[in-house]
Amino acid sequence: MRVVMAAAENAALRGGKVGGLADAVAGSAAGLARLGCRVAVVTPAYGFLHRLNPARPLAEVAFPFGGGEERAALFELRPAAGAHPGVRHLVIDHPAFSEGAARREIYRRDPPQAPFATDATRFARFAAAFCRALASGALGAAEVLHLHDWHTGWILLLRRCDPGLRAPAGPRTVFSIHNLALQGIRPFAGDPSSLCAWFPHLSFPRAEIADPRWPHCVNPMAAGIRFADTVHTVSPSYARDILLPSDPPRFYGGEGLEADLQAAAAEGRLHGILNGAPEEDPPAGAEPDALEALGETLREAVRGWAGGAAAVPGVHFVAHGRLEEISRRGLRPRPLLTAVTRVVPQKLFLLQAPADDGRPALEHLLDRIEPEGRFLLLGAGDPGDEGFLAATAARRRGLIFLNGYAEEAARALYRAGDLFLMPSSFEPCGIGQMRAMAAGQPCLVHLVGGLRDTVRPGENGFGFTGRTVAEQVRGLLGACDEALELLRRRPREWEALRRRAAGTRFSWEEAARAYLERLYRPRPA
Repeated sequence: MRVVMAAAENAALRGGKVGGLADAVAGSAAGLARLGCRVAVVTPAYGFLHRLNPARPLAEVAFPFGGGEERAALFELRPAAGAHPGVRHLVIDHPAFSEGAARREIYRRDPPQAPFATDATRFARFAAAFCRALASGALGAAEVLHLHDWHTGWILLLRRCDPGLRAPAGPRTVFSIHNLALQGIRPFAGDPSSLCAWFPHLSFPRAEIADPRWPHCVNPMAAGIRFADTVHTVSPSYARDILLPSDPPRFYGGEGLEADLQAAAAEGRLHGILNGAPEEDPPAGAEPDALEALGETLREAVRGWAGGAAAVPGVHFVAHGRLEEISRRGLRPRPLLTAVTRVVPQKLFLLQAPADDGRPALEHLLDRIEPEGRFLLLGAGDPGDEGFLAATAARRRGLIFLNGYAEEAARALYRAGDLFLMPSSFEPCGIGQMRAMAAGQPCLVHLVGGLRDTVRPGENGFGFTGRTVAEQVRGLLGACDEALELLRRRPREWEALRRRAAGTRFSWEEAARAYLERLYRPRPA
């Protein structure tokens, strides 16, 4: 079967990853290729991917945009070592994609009064070029067109509304939802970043593509759900969660699109299939040389981030000092808690939420592990959430905030920790818990979405729930007490649980088989 994927990220390419979307795109493409499919993955070049990765020009693509004709360049890239040779990796480059290229940025941050303005324009232009490249045959033949998240919802919208792109027997279309919280909503008109500004030559059926809450706006996530032959999300539990209305911060469900998702489910078009995960290295040992190797890997990452700044941020200075302190002691922190995460409210809200005494839950976690234990948290993201972690790390020796991302540092933490924390308020699938378990580290998670499908409390990890935020915070601290009790006082039971966690596997080949059976093949009439 010939599959063409379109996405914003691709972890197979150097510089092509921001988060779990990239891992899912690269992993699913490789899994399909191992089953004999011919797969091409297409992303924007962002002005730098075709320079960071060996590139071969393929074609020039002409497409209508903004009231005129524009041209983009199509390249085929040679991916990073270890990528599956049966997957083609393509990028589309255009001068307008290059904003942020010097900083190797895939996404842009817009002011609150203009959410998604820059990125929506960028991905709408990418969609227009992609559609023309597909129609011309430049992307190869496609039996299935698999589109990932709101960034590619514009492709389905154009195929629906542009008479030049309609075909009586086009490829089957699949739309994957990786994070329903981000929808790319923009106005129909009256703004440079609007549907009518991008495509003034087209007429749009507004009732079919309008956001259900803001009828003067177009929602590419909603378009993907409404127009795709099949709608997919990345875990069975998340597929159920999103059928219910959200009630934040207690519960995150359909985020305003639950009626569209309920309709897709009623039509048999909505499927939840658990993501796979890459294989990990075996756990690191507790001997001094393993501790020093961990410390040096993390210090090198911090030095790299600090070296890219005009002045060394205080958060890096504190982290480097605390890591050196551990090395001087020569003793492995016990317990060693870890987290590898985007530093955003979705991931951090419950750590900041007040416990019964009014102090943040994170303070109570640190009370439970200090003075000997440490919590190493790797990640970057929202400035407000970063500020909370930096301020806490400056006051509490138990927290070391590694404010950035480096793959070697992440792999070191997955291997080295005693307990991996993932108290997300919602989680479509999650990859951190999969990678930690594969490396032999049990996880403590909020049992929502894909976390509920991967971590089984008492068998391969620890979990908590709660009907209110207060109950969730109590559950988090109670699960932490349970885990630390087992680790400190019942080592044989802990080791058995750790081995069960290490034996839990999530195969991309298994996920790919489900894609073929449930997403790619039409249901009998």
